Amino acid sequence: MTSQRTLNRLFVLHSWAGIVTGLLMFIVCFSGAVVVFKNEIDLWANPSLAGLPRTEPPAPLATVLAQLQARYPGATVETIALPDATNPSYFAHLRERGAPASQRTKVALRSDTGAVVGPVDSQLGQYLRMLHVFLFFGPRWIVGFLGAAMLVLIGTGIVIHRKILAELFTQRWGRSFRVVMSDLHKSAGIWGLGFHILIAATGAWLGLAPLFEQGAKYVMASGVPASRTARKPPPAAEPAAMQSLDTLYRSAQQAVPGLQARYVSLRRWGTTAAEASFTGALAGHLASTARVDMNAATGAPKKALDPRTAGFWSLVNGLMEPLHFGDFGGLALKWLYFILGMTPAFLSISGTLIWLDSRQQRRRESQQASVPPGLQA
Repeated sequence: MTSQRTLNRLFVLHSWAGIVTGLLMFIVCFSGAVVVFKNEIDLWANPSLAGLPRTEPPAPLATVLAQLQARYPGATVETIALPDATNPSYFAHLRERGAPASQRTKVALRSDTGAVVGPVDSQLGQYLRMLHVFLFFGPRWIVGFLGAAMLVLIGTGIVIHRKILAELFTQRWGRSFRVVMSDLHKSAGIWGLGFHILIAATGAWLGLAPLFEQGAKYVMASGVPASRTARKPPPAAEPAAMQSLDTLYRSAQQAVPGLQARYVSLRRWGTTAAEASFTGALAGHLASTARVDMNAATGAPKKALDPRTAGFWSLVNGLMEPLHFGDFGGLALKWLYFILGMTPAFLSISGTLIWLDSRQQRRRESQQASVPPGLQA
């Protein structure tokens, strides 16, 4: 049985971990709950796109690329997003000639003809995702750290509230503000416990795993002689004829059976060093990080990532993003993720209010104790 001294220390750790991370935790959790509807938000913010026809199968990728090159001559097409269950259109990100290196234009295209509709006016859904994943200003490990902090809060909360089952239906509405808020805080934490662990663990993994991976590569490379780590400069890229994007896609699906590409990334297009990368989900599988890099000039696969065959940790990594964002089901699952996703945001607010009220209460008690008994009202 946990001693009272240990419980007190865990309570202090729980309180301060919540206070220090409270504001950022609220921002990340609230934006994460909303961002499950990213595609729906983008359609709502661009109502003209919602009325575009949906065609199965959609227009060939080669047609889409040709339409983009004709409409934006000299622009560099970087990615093409294929139509999905929510969005009926193609989308492309391109960098126009003369534009700053960091500036990209998002363009919508019809799925039936591949014709360019025009630039997308609002990217509210993408802004929300950037807020959730990067907080706009920082690397992803910051949000990963918040996921780890959330696991600490969950673990200490479970130990502190030992009568966890008895508190499932405890709500003392007629008591003080702190008691009512404390009961709501515990109820939200208990009822959403499984979901909170899932979100915290997957969020910590997505944010911190790349950091540890980079650290491991650095340590391993530091023990290798410089002559072995030095890379040969790539050969100069020369103009070359490109394979059709549709032919490349079929070859990518042969390399990774069941690949359902969501994005096509183009690099150094029109040269001998051109690459086309197809990234997406796997038919009948939850993992969503399958990817095939194709040599766009020769049509030969350069690198294939199939989480089903790449080993245990690769499979685990491939499951993290769909489990975290809930994008592997339909609209009902998104609503479930949204409702449960709001509870951590509420926990950050309620925990802060409880802590502030507790401090005010201790301050009042301290002031009353400092007044001589004869002067007390």
